[in-house]
Amino acid sequence: MLDVASTASLRVYVSEWENGKRAISRRYAAILRALLGITDQELLGQRSSTEPSPLAGGYDDLVSRIDSARSVSLSMVKTFMDQTELLRTVDRQMGAAGLVDQMAGHLARLEDALTFAVLPDARRPVARALAGAATLAAWQALDVGAVERAWRHYELGKRAAQEADEPMYLAHAMAEQAYVLCDAGRPELAVDLVQDAWRAGGSRMSPRLQAWLHAAEAEVCARAGQADDCRRSIDKAAACLPDGEEARDPDMLSIFLNGGHLERWRGNALAILGDDEAVGSLYAALEALDPTFIRATSGLRCDLAQAHLAREEFDQAQDHLRQARLLASRTGSVRHRRRIEQLTERL
Repeated sequence: MLDVASTASLRVYVSEWENGKRAISRRYAAILRALLGITDQELLGQRSSTEPSPLAGGYDDLVSRIDSARSVSLSMVKTFMDQTELLRTVDRQMGAAGLVDQMAGHLARLEDALTFAVLPDARRPVARALAGAATLAAWQALDVGAVERAWRHYELGKRAAQEADEPMYLAHAMAEQAYVLCDAGRPELAVDLVQDAWRAGGSRMSPRLQAWLHAAEAEVCARAGQADDCRRSIDKAAACLPDGEEARDPDMLSIFLNGGHLERWRGNALAILGDDEAVGSLYAALEALDPTFIRATSGLRCDLAQAHLAREEFDQAQDHLRQARLLASRTGSVRHRRRIEQLTERL
């Protein structure tokens, strides 16, 4: 249990923090970072370590940075991508709330490396690494409720993917960005963006990414009330998904999709539509789900609650919401907590 001041004292502290009359202690800074999903720099108004000092500058400093960027070898790019993978694994198991500062620092280092790299052969590998990291950072920002930061990270990821000439990364970033529009109440525009992602990816997308993109399109179509288009997209996803239990796409490590994951996506879309078949798909997906996918399990419990609510099975819905709430508290997911509150209002 957190040891914090009384409600009355906290009101005074917040007023003094906002007016600069009291410094935020390390204890309260840690609480506020996780609660608000922001960085130390945003919370305390600190200068980023990557910002140049106002006393620095001139050609010596510029040439030094350019020379440093030239030394970013392929092995260093691999290190960047390994760090992204580590952050993705921690996010999957523990949530994004505790990763805000680490992710911000990781992106800053990648942006710095790209900013001062000169020739295309040096820039493209770094841009590719930045595209993957920025898209992950955007999804994490969306999860903690920092929607504007999520949007900006997706824009950064799209620009990096275009510079790297990586249409797979561009299509993935565009389709994930559609979820920001859905959450903002613009699902029809989200459908348009996913369809534009198909044009951006073109013929250079892997079969697993194509299946993922069809499934994402099915979900946003469901949220836009386009039931027939939703079902067609789910069928297309199943048709092009590679066989077997393997979920990772070797051409794009951010994609996790196999038959079990797709069954969950099908159940999610059908639950949004209020289709009675959603329950069977979702329980099958729950049985197959990797237990380390904590945030995904929370979302699946929300889907089950929504499906049971559509069938007026309120006891089952309440049980799944209780379990979803526990998981959302573990991961600090603002997005899932908001959905849980919306579903709870329907009980």
